[in-house]
Amino acid sequence: MSLTKQASVASVPSAPEKSVPLTESYTYHGPTPTAPGPYILGVDEAGRGPVLGPLVYGVAYCPVSWKSELEELGFADSKTLNPSKRAELLRVLSSDPENLGWSVRVVSPQAISRGMLKVPPTNLNKQSQDATILLIREVLQRGIHLSEVYVDALGTTTSYENYLSSLFPGIQFTVTQKADSKFKIVGAASVAAKVTRDACVEGWSFEELQNIEADEGVFSRDFGSGYPSDPKTQEWMKTALHPTFGFPSLVRFSWTTVKVMLDKSAHHVKWTDEGQGPSFAAFGSNRGRDKDRTTVAKDLCLHSVGIL
Repeated sequence: MSLTKQASVASVPSAPEKSVPLTESYTYHGPTPTAPGPYILGVDEAGRGPVLGPLVYGVAYCPVSWKSELEELGFADSKTLNPSKRAELLRVLSSDPENLGWSVRVVSPQAISRGMLKVPPTNLNKQSQDATILLIREVLQRGIHLSEVYVDALGTTTSYENYLSSLFPGIQFTVTQKADSKFKIVGAASVAAKVTRDACVEGWSFEELQNIEADEGVFSRDFGSGYPSDPKTQEWMKTALHPTFGFPSLVRFSWTTVKVMLDKSAHHVKWTDEGQGPSFAAFGSNRGRDKDRTTVAKDLCLHSVGIL
């Protein structure tokens, strides 16, 4: 299920409202710019590596003719900026709705885990690709004429660049490493993604505590950076782990770190088949009207309507 989040009056409008648990992925769009095109658009993400919280993809866009003004606004790779500067730049990004637009796709930790743990799995690269494509499509659907798109990416970029070009003919794509430091419009997207993710994590509302009156102190909020190598994050995960129920949904269950901790500290679960053998044997061992009936069906005296 995918949701579209409406703008709010919160300081970070792209983050969930206070006390609203993040349970599904959603898309947030800021106001649509009204200046004539064509437009350039940048794509970047925040939260690819952490074991906690959502993965957020951001896009920012402005008219090609507005590039020189964009250069003066101070956008850069969000990792090089402190939190107050990033918050300031998000306000800048929202300050000129005629020329500047931005959107984010927030991929919930539950969605990440579901995708990576299902059979066959949808790995993080594919989920990232889907988020990027969705954002570009929805910007186009809002009536924005894009001529150039710049994408920050890891690893080999040529095949991804060709793939995006095949999906969106007529748009010139540049997919490159460190695009957030090379192109100001990607730096702006980086800020949108990072500020949104930080707000999601810092204001996280635990769905596990929604029906508990006194939820203070149940889960510490000292998450650390969220990366598996961070000692603070490791300590938080140790205290948050319940031996029967595992971790709260803030945690990405598909991460190796989580699997190791569950194997080590959680109760083991033994799955048994019906009867003494594999489930298929329970079907093949019966005769006559009992053929193809499971042990449970026989015990509960369940019959096909065809033989009643």
